Amino acid sequence: MAKKSSKDYFGLGYLISVILAIIPVTAWILGILTRLSEGKIVAGILRIFFGCWIVWVLDLILMILSKKILRVLNI
Repeated sequence: MAKKSSKDYFGLGYLISVILAIIPVTAWILGILTRLSEGKIVAGILRIFFGCWIVWVLDLILMILSKKILRVLNI
């Protein structure tokens, strides 16, 4: 089982995570890798197909406001 962290993007600091979330390609890749590292295979696969623009904007807003990425599906 993957270790649960209080911070997204592999436990990196808040400022670094926000900077990475601003860049669309890194936010997309790190979002997929984060979900897969949590053991959420289906959520990671869905991020591959639907993680482009809408999820990127939501991830960016949520990262700034709540310090966590979007988690719609927990399977």
